Amino acid sequence: MNPDDRALRARLAAHTSWANTLDPASRTAKARAAANGRFEKQARELHPDATDEQIARVAEHLKSAHFSRIALQAAAARRANAAAKRRMKAAGKAA
Repeated sequence: MNPDDRALRARLAAHTSWANTLDPASRTAKARAAANGRFEKQARELHPDATDEQIARVAEHLKSAHFSRIALQAAAARRANAAAKRRMKAAGKAA
């Protein structure tokens, strides 16, 4: 099976699976809890004497920082890819 067919089959399976799920939040609850637990653990390591309310606030900021970092890296990768495409295009015209 070629990669395009594999991607189409995977997309079909994913859409079928989600169509059979009435409550998507409950389906992803364990994964979200695990991810949030990671940030809470980091917050407790940073501030061992903090209250639960403070830990929740710090964990939320750690989560926001994490996703902001990912967004920054993605933007840099898009810029690098665009620059590489421009260089390839310019090299093709120069040849």
